[in-house]
Amino acid sequence: MLLRQAERLARRTSLVWDDAVIQAAKAPAQVLVWVIGLAVVGAMAQRNLTHPLLEYVDPARKIGIIVCLAWFLLGLIVCITDNMVALRESRGEEVDRTTADAVSKLGRISVVIIAALMILQTLGFSISGVLAFGGIGGIAVGFAAKDLLANFFGGLTVYLDRPFAVGEWIRSPDKQIEGTVEYISWRHTRIRAFNKNPIYVPNSVFTHIVVENPSRMSHRRIKETIGLRYQDLDKVAAIVADIQAMLRSHPDIDQDQTLIVNFTQFAESSLDIMIYTFTRTTVWVAYHAVKQDVLLKMAAIIDAHGAEIAFPTRTVHLEGEPVQEDTGVRPD
Repeated sequence: MLLRQAERLARRTSLVWDDAVIQAAKAPAQVLVWVIGLAVVGAMAQRNLTHPLLEYVDPARKIGIIVCLAWFLLGLIVCITDNMVALRESRGEEVDRTTADAVSKLGRISVVIIAALMILQTLGFSISGVLAFGGIGGIAVGFAAKDLLANFFGGLTVYLDRPFAVGEWIRSPDKQIEGTVEYISWRHTRIRAFNKNPIYVPNSVFTHIVVENPSRMSHRRIKETIGLRYQDLDKVAAIVADIQAMLRSHPDIDQDQTLIVNFTQFAESSLDIMIYTFTRTTVWVAYHAVKQDVLLKMAAIIDAHGAEIAFPTRTVHLEGEPVQEDTGVRPD
């Protein structure tokens, strides 16, 4: 009843903390009432009876309280993370889901470890002995599960350095890995390739390979070389000037970035002009539409000057032997 009233009051505020506390406390609070009630009944029975099982009433009560408290904290961490992410997305703010998931997982792991140590202490185990045993056992486990630990620390590196996040497009020139990041766990990262196949990459791989993140590029580049015929040599300068003017006035070309249009070389069968510029958009589909428009406009400029785009050709000049006159005299 009190939780329902508190939930109504929490809905009237814009804070995420009060909503998270109410959501996380619902189930643990109900179980805690039963734990305390059963503990009271057990204590009353312990005064009048001498059954051996009644000796465990007090430790069971403490363990029940610890479990309910850990349950509440685990739910509180999840609710706070979800509510804060939802609130920022509703405001149109940028949300780093990778960092949010990392902090949430670290918090939940800490709660579970602390709760387990408290339960062991309640049962009469020495915490110092448990920690010492854990240190010795950790060495053995480390040798037996070095790959698992390598993946864990690789995942921790990904969470801390954030070279990529869920939803971003990544690729590695060292490995045949390219696609969109779907999920990052402590053991592996799931990447959806462009052919829609899932790629499961152990996190330890990311500690020794180069990872490109095209999703974070600032611009996309257009780099092309167009060859003209040798008989259009007198028109090259005018064509270069017109192409440069076209790019300077193009609304989808970023004028603050490097823009180069130059006649670069006498090739085997063409006069090569290099075009080097950057688009404003980084969207893959929109970029190709801009590139198509630029290429078609360059073709129109070349055609307007009466020139043509060269294709591979080879001219062979043959020197013929001089033809002698026939005098009609034949050797004997």
